[in-house]
Amino acid sequence: MDTYLLPAAMRELPPPWHDLTYRRSQALEALAPTEERREQARQVLRACLPDRRQSVHDWDEELRDFYDDRDDHTLDEADAWLTRTMPTTSQVTRERVVQVVGAWADLGIPTVPEPPTEQWVDKVAAEWAASVRQSLAYDAFAFIERATTAGLPNDAEAEDAALLAAAFVRVGVAVEAAVRVLVSLGRPRGEQALMELVHDDEVRDFRPYVRSRLLGLRRWVYDVRAQEVTRDEEPLLPEGLQGLPHSWQNDFGWGATAPDSHSLAQARSVLEACLTVERVPDDAQMCGGAPADCSAVAEVVRALMPYPRLITRERMNDAWRECQALGFEFRGIDADCFAKVWCKRIADRVTAAVFRWLADLPRGGGAAGGKEPAVLSATTLWAADLAERCVRCGSAVQEAIWFLHRTDDAPVSREALARLAFDPSLPATTRKAAQEWSP
Repeated sequence: MDTYLLPAAMRELPPPWHDLTYRRSQALEALAPTEERREQARQVLRACLPDRRQSVHDWDEELRDFYDDRDDHTLDEADAWLTRTMPTTSQVTRERVVQVVGAWADLGIPTVPEPPTEQWVDKVAAEWAASVRQSLAYDAFAFIERATTAGLPNDAEAEDAALLAAAFVRVGVAVEAAVRVLVSLGRPRGEQALMELVHDDEVRDFRPYVRSRLLGLRRWVYDVRAQEVTRDEEPLLPEGLQGLPHSWQNDFGWGATAPDSHSLAQARSVLEACLTVERVPDDAQMCGGAPADCSAVAEVVRALMPYPRLITRERMNDAWRECQALGFEFRGIDADCFAKVWCKRIADRVTAAVFRWLADLPRGGGAAGGKEPAVLSATTLWAADLAERCVRCGSAVQEAIWFLHRTDDAPVSREALARLAFDPSLPATTRKAAQEWSP
């Protein structure tokens, strides 16, 4: 008697859903998303939804590497081999998995024990069943997304699709396709489901992906807020920074700004203002050490306050509340500390941009950029002093040291590098960087 690996509801799926070959996707693409077929797609999802979190394809990565390394390429990857043996859902049995595993062992595939153990067969069988669920769910969600994009589902259908998509994210099956359906549903159903998922512990390692798609869906909210006038709002950056016309878009880069008296004076004013921004402890604690989370928080802050003049207490509070709604876990950080951390980060980014611009200014000869050597020398005098001060307070260290290196033909820059290179009060990494670029 055959030992079926799929539940009866999956074994009894109608065509083309029962087909596990490439023909299923082709057939589905040709079908119009009628109401009956949309219901059928949701029924497929209900049949495929496992009752616990799944692991998909942990078993076949080494096999796939082995196939790819063969010179003759006579073997297909594991999924294709299993599909040939079990082309429909009703044929997915443990006995057929045993046949495939036995063939792998006969071929001497090194990742298959000889003879194959019961435990190894059970693992392959379980993962193959999970793979079938994954593949069917992907196609069902793609079918629903196509219908949703066309505006076909009614309210009841949309609600059902949202519940199913959220359930699949929680069990870790067809996650990307499920999230795409939620995004296509938009507001309020899709957005609300995504909001709930980013707070759900079951989502686990999929949370950054879910959050990234939710951020995209909410971007218009941030854009509207960014366009509002800052009337009666409390600015958080010093006056010398508030008038800076550059934005986060190019990381506050000055681009092709000409080195005239106005821009050089503004650069000096900006650097002096950045040095007055309160220094706070490293902000890694805000993101739990996860770079993806830090980047997502930055996206919220950047979208709500794209220019320094928009960085106000009120908008930082908006960003703080938004990040909490998005499920970020802050450790001992309140709204006030959040604002201080981001003012420091923004000041550091602006400082880095200014020093990159100053380091790239044309020097010597007087013709390039229309600047006389005397003007550039005067710039180096105040910029070298500010560069050293920035390094000592830990702001844009690499960029400030690079500026000193680029201008080390001037005694003031050489002397600053020498002091930084051998000051025992500075971090070892800072001293090493200064030593590396000292003449």
